[in-house]
Amino acid sequence: MMIYMFVCFLSGIWVFSSNRKHLLVTLLSLEFIVLVIYFVLCVYLNMFNYELFFALVFLTFSVCEGALGLSILVLMIRSCGNDYFQSFSMLQC
Repeated sequence: MMIYMFVCFLSGIWVFSSNRKHLLVTLLSLEFIVLVIYFVLCVYLNMFNYELFFALVFLTFSVCEGALGLSILVLMIRSCGNDYFQSFSMLQC
C-alpha cells in the first residue's frame, strides 16, 4: 500500500518537473501530489487512531492553494491569451 503511494508521489513529482510547457498541467500535477499526501496523511492518522482534525486543516490549505493557482491561471490567460510558459514574461504582460 505504501509502495503504491510512494510510486504515485514520485510520478507526480516527475510530471511536475518534466512538463514545463503549460501552466495547467503543472497545476494539475501539484494537485495530484497534494491528494497523494492527503491520502497518506489520512492512512497514517487512522493507523495510530488519531483524530482527523489535522487532515481537515491540510485539506483546507490545499483548497486555498488550488484556488490561488486557478486565479493565477485565469489572470495569465486574460493578459497573455494562453498558458504557455514560453510566451509569459513579466516585461511583456
